[in-house]
Amino acid sequence: MENGTMRDFSINAADNVKLMQQKLRMDYNFDILYRTVDIGGKMAGFFFVDGFLQEDLMHKLMQFFMGLKENDVKDVYTFLKVGMPYAEVEKIDDAGKAVTAILSGITCVFIDGFDVGIAIDGRTYPARSVDEPWKDRVMRGSRDGFVETLVFNVALVRRRIRDPLFSAEILGVGERSRSDIVLCYIEDKVDKRFVKQLKKRIESIKVESLTMNVQSLAECLLEKSWINPFPKFKYSERPDTAAAAVLDGNVVVFVDNSPAAMILPTSVFDVLEEADDFYFPPVVGTYLRWSRFIVTIATVLLTPFWLLLINNPSWIPEWLDFIKISANVEVPVLLQLLLLEFCIDGLRLAAVNTPTIMSTPLSIVAGIVVGEYAVSSGWFCPEAMLYMAVVTVATYSQASFEMGYALKFVRIVTLILTAFFDLWGFAAGIVIWILMLAFNNTISGKSYLYPLVPFRWKRLKRKLFRLRLPHENG
Repeated sequence: MENGTMRDFSINAADNVKLMQQKLRMDYNFDILYRTVDIGGKMAGFFFVDGFLQEDLMHKLMQFFMGLKENDVKDVYTFLKVGMPYAEVEKIDDAGKAVTAILSGITCVFIDGFDVGIAIDGRTYPARSVDEPWKDRVMRGSRDGFVETLVFNVALVRRRIRDPLFSAEILGVGERSRSDIVLCYIEDKVDKRFVKQLKKRIESIKVESLTMNVQSLAECLLEKSWINPFPKFKYSERPDTAAAAVLDGNVVVFVDNSPAAMILPTSVFDVLEEADDFYFPPVVGTYLRWSRFIVTIATVLLTPFWLLLINNPSWIPEWLDFIKISANVEVPVLLQLLLLEFCIDGLRLAAVNTPTIMSTPLSIVAGIVVGEYAVSSGWFCPEAMLYMAVVTVATYSQASFEMGYALKFVRIVTLILTAFFDLWGFAAGIVIWILMLAFNNTISGKSYLYPLVPFRWKRLKRKLFRLRLPHENG
């Protein structure tokens, strides 16, 4: 008993060891190891997970413990002050917390005469190197990237922000997985009400596990807002992007086992923004940004607008005669464009699942055989193939997969409406696109078009033009 609170552990180390062996089901887990050591004449039981342990560190600690005298371990306070040379140590008096700590890779020690366990955080996780992510590459800038280890990811951001007001709060989600989630923000820049709201939502999540890491967390945070395809969150695997977001007053969320950081709150301008915009002078950065905006709009409107003109050849001026279909059309143009939309996705999925050594020859086969014979057989006309190829390449002008598929869905809807309702259908497609952007629900409650709606010129100017970063001006 301490302050009227019943402890899970007794002063008998043997009882504590037996309790932990039962809770950890050690008879069914070969990788959970247990070892007994004599420390200052007292029995001590160590629990740890094989593969999560820094063996060199633990060997040195064992040597130190075996050299302790009886007075060094007369009570837990003396032991922590005199007999524990390691810094990352804490007391645990709850068996459930001890089980979670051990399964997380922390070594727990139970010493005879102590009614608490001693948690030694000397863990290490299997991790790959912090190489540049293959999707968020830049022409200039740092070449490191997030990995699946939470501590490494937070360290990559903290390395860039040496501010005592930088906070990294850790939370746990998942009744079985007990996944670690970290919220990173700067105390005097972030919206504190939003942080409080976000923490409350995360703590109220009741699921067994975050099976798909950040995606599972995203779906738990916005349970009823998934009809609209436009992304509610911005994801990045770049530490510099995450650090810039934190310095701009945003919250960056990390989920253990995921190399992607979630940036909140998010507007459409945030999703379209990329690191390359800031690694070049303002004029070049502004050009790159506007190029991306224009290309993004073109990916939605190019094929519907071409279909509109093809259906109304009298609208085509002489200088645009070359866009007309030159060959006989065996398959309706709308059906051609829809088939190409699905075929391109099929080729993309095939490329993802193709072994690297075979990707180049298969790409050549797909380009020559499929492309050439699809036209010669009469399935597709060359013009439809050309414009869909332009749209496909243009889709990769921005890094967000989610945004690319959202634009694809809008394009398909606009194509169908244009084919059936002509000019009115084309206009309706654009209106639907704008309404989907305007009414997209975000976790912060702000408009998805912020700072355009509500209008904030100072903020909007920074989204449209590459100016000096806000944190460069203090």
